[in-house]
Amino acid sequence: VAVSPAPMAAEPACAQAAGRYPQAVAGAVRQPVAEEARDSAAAWGNPAIVARCGVESPAPSTDRCLTIEGVDWVVEDLEDGIALVTYGRTPALEVLVPRRYPQSSDLVADFADAAGALETTGHSCG
Repeated sequence: VAVSPAPMAAEPACAQAAGRYPQAVAGAVRQPVAEEARDSAAAWGNPAIVARCGVESPAPSTDRCLTIEGVDWVVEDLEDGIALVTYGRTPALEVLVPRRYPQSSDLVADFADAAGALETTGHSCG
């Protein structure tokens, strides 16, 4: 899967997070990604659910924010699915979920362990 590394993908925390990515997400199996992104990103299924560590942490906003298994996520509706970005973690983890997959908290919970490897900033949804 063609995935480009996020701007802060080289941060050591991203390698720790990537080591905790699940083998399957929403019944979709893990797919290989571009070599330059392997240490920080992963993909599952076709069309691919993509996780990338090393994106900018979102600023405080009025966007929808969910807390799932102790991890806060800012949710953005996209034309073809949703983007979820950890809130209050640095660097942040981004998960792109195409519309064909369930847009549920169960899917996001699959990434709680990986997100838990990222340092908290003290910001939270609440």
